[in-house]
Amino acid sequence: MALSKPSFLLQLKSLASRAALHYHYNYPKPPPSFLSLRFLSFATPEEAAADRRKRKRRLRIEPPLSSLRHQPPAPQPPRPSSPAANQNPNAPKLPEPVSALSGNRLNLHNRILKLIRENDLEEAALYTRHSIYSNCKPTIYTCNAVMAAQLRQARYADLLSLHRFITQAGVAANIVTYNLLFSVYMDCRKTDTAMEHYKQLINDAPFNPSPTTYRILVKGLVDNNKLERAMELKDEMLSKGLDPDPIVYGYLMSGHARDSNADGVFNVYEELKEKLGGSVSDGVIYGSLMKGYFLRGKENEAMECYEKAVGKDSNVKMSAVAFNSVLDALSKNGKFDEALKLFDRMLNEHDPPKRLTVNLGSFNVIVDGYCADGKFKEAVDVFNSMGEKRCWPDTLSYNNLIDQLCKNNMLAEAEELYNGMKEKGVNPDEYTFVTLMDTCFEENRPDDAAAYYRTMVESKLRPNLGVYNKLVDGLVKVGKIDDAKSFFEMMVSKLRMNDDSYKFIMNALFEVGKHDEVLEIIGKMLKEDPTDFSSELEEFVREALGKEGRETELTKLKDDVEREKAEAAAREAEAAAKAKASARAAVSSLIPSKLFGNKQAKEESATGIEIAPDSVSGQLKAMQDQNVGETPPELSSVDGTVEKESREGANLEAAETKSVAAEQAAA
Repeated sequence: MALSKPSFLLQLKSLASRAALHYHYNYPKPPPSFLSLRFLSFATPEEAAADRRKRKRRLRIEPPLSSLRHQPPAPQPPRPSSPAANQNPNAPKLPEPVSALSGNRLNLHNRILKLIRENDLEEAALYTRHSIYSNCKPTIYTCNAVMAAQLRQARYADLLSLHRFITQAGVAANIVTYNLLFSVYMDCRKTDTAMEHYKQLINDAPFNPSPTTYRILVKGLVDNNKLERAMELKDEMLSKGLDPDPIVYGYLMSGHARDSNADGVFNVYEELKEKLGGSVSDGVIYGSLMKGYFLRGKENEAMECYEKAVGKDSNVKMSAVAFNSVLDALSKNGKFDEALKLFDRMLNEHDPPKRLTVNLGSFNVIVDGYCADGKFKEAVDVFNSMGEKRCWPDTLSYNNLIDQLCKNNMLAEAEELYNGMKEKGVNPDEYTFVTLMDTCFEENRPDDAAAYYRTMVESKLRPNLGVYNKLVDGLVKVGKIDDAKSFFEMMVSKLRMNDDSYKFIMNALFEVGKHDEVLEIIGKMLKEDPTDFSSELEEFVREALGKEGRETELTKLKDDVEREKAEAAAREAEAAAKAKASARAAVSSLIPSKLFGNKQAKEESATGIEIAPDSVSGQLKAMQDQNVGETPPELSSVDGTVEKESREGANLEAAETKSVAAEQAAA
């Protein structure tokens, strides 16, 4: 059925009205807006202006919807130059990011790394110090590189000195700096100092400790027989949200194994196993686990653990450190043949840098095993062969083998090793020299022992008082009193001698009749530091001199020293007075004579003395007559000072004249 056009339009209009009613009743009206309906045009400009004013009033009363939907922009941080940026000057400084190592600072870093590779650590440290206050200041990463190189060569004093310098210079430390500091104090067996710095890191540093931090501290505490504190530190590590570290647990297990505490080994292992979900894939703990089984007498279980760690079907990740722990467990529990087989396998699998299975510790374990079996030639051969695997011995490795050789009457082989240290760039330390010195005394070679001690002192090492006492005692026992006295004179200014040390050398001199040399030593003590000559030492000397009837010489010596000190003090006072007088005379010669008062000027005019034109006063007078200029400031200041002094002198003379006149009148 077709619809006509009018009926179609009517039907469409009715449909539109029903749809509008449906929308009106079913959909809520939008909230009233602050914007009024704006027409496309206004009848007059006045109406348009009135509408604009109306909209502006609405905007002031009701904020726009955009300000409700969007948050206001965050306030910008203050600029570094503004005073608000440094509100707390005591707040710890943040370490520089890695991006600071760029441009000229990167070039400086590379130059210092080149010095480190050339093993010129002194120049590297000096270069770093000089660059601190230059236009190109080194970053903390450059300073850490130098300190790490010093740590590798056991230059602890140089490292601490450089760390103190950069701290005073305001270079902010990072976690690597703290870790280097912890390593130094732990190696020097200063665990309390290391833990104090750890507390400082926790309380003050703007960053948290890393897993490496806890590895260094736990290992140091275990090595220094502080296992309980190490266990507490492990709990602190877990409380800070760090994941359980198998290396830390491995150190704790090795500490319990060293104390023959098998239960402690297995307790730590079970805790780690529980925290890792039932299995441990890191092989660093298996050596200590084997030691635990050996302690319980369960050899079969220990070898099963060995097969689990290094077997063909093993899923355990074995590093060089993990292999070394297994080697140590085998060699120290009667399985050295198995250890040698494993060592050969490690050498064959070693393929740096792709796979690292051997390091310096591996060779040290095998060397100790050979020495324990009395096979010292094989131990020396293995020690000398480590360079083939790009491993290089350090001072501790040399000391270990030299000590083993010296204890087994192989001094010649030990000296051969010592002579080869310089060729490999390894510096001997105090332990090296003391070991060789003691062995030379045992082999009746006192001259060589004294030579080792002298070399140690010339190498700028610091032997302690105990080492010095060993040397002097050994020389006195073989009758070399003069050599002992020469070493005493060399070390008396470098060591803090106690009464026993003084008594020993004095007694040795008394026994050979050298009483005058003893008095000479006492005279130096009284002149340099009289407190060293204690009452106990004085009584000992008087008793020894009394046996020869010379006890009065000590009293005379003390009186002479006191008299010399008094005369020296008098000469110093006289010299100071002369210097003061000469200074006054020099000043007086530079000042015009007419400035000392009218009386002197009148006397000079009465005697007809004229002022020389080349004198200072003559120059002043000539300048004033010729109106050349004003008096120079340095002379005018002197002029004013002398005038003031002359006025004070005149007032003093007048006062004295009045007092004399009053006394005469009274008389």
